[in-house]
Amino acid sequence: QVQLVESGGGLVQPGGSLRLSCAASGTIFRPNTRAWYRQAPGKERQLVAHITTGGMTNYADSVKGRFTISRDIAKGTVNLQMNSLKPEDTAVYYCNIRIDNMDYWGKGTLVTVSS
Repeated sequence: QVQLVESGGGLVQPGGSLRLSCAASGTIFRPNTRAWYRQAPGKERQLVAHITTGGMTNYADSVKGRFTISRDIAKGTVNLQMNSLKPEDTAVYYCNIRIDNMDYWGKGTLVTVSS
């Protein structure tokens, strides 16, 4: 049983920054990939970034150079630092963990980028 809880969403002006965090609990001591997805109104859920146990990362082209994903394995947390935010970044952001090809999801946190 794995539980994920996101935090840090909110309203920010274009060009601003936000830091999202996700706390994980349960049996997560095996190799796993942590990820952030987002879903904007009228669009499908899309991968934003992911990070492996070994620290390898990958980012969607739309956020490269602006977002940074990181994790603390001991604490079971994963973060997403979002800089230079744009209105098109507005979406519900979901925390994800994949263990042995099984996905677990948080309930999401809303990020709104608007002036």
